[in-house]
Amino acid sequence: MLLVFSAYLFSIVIYGFITSPNMAKDLMCFKLIPNSPIKRKYYLNFVIAIAATEIAIRLTIVSSIYRNIKSTNIK
Repeated sequence: MLLVFSAYLFSIVIYGFITSPNMAKDLMCFKLIPNSPIKRKYYLNFVIAIAATEIAIRLTIVSSIYRNIKSTNIK
């Protein structure tokens, strides 16, 4: 069951890389890779905690960019 779940998450990541032209979506798909080989509960909690802090930092950066430029477009 664990192997099937890992393969499912990995296939979502690959599908996201292939179909998404947006850099932000590619980064979000890339963040699913460490979650695919779930072996220990503590490792999973650590990965989720790191991902939550990264998201908070990214939201802070995006809000400061929006405050200065009034746009969040990549181009």
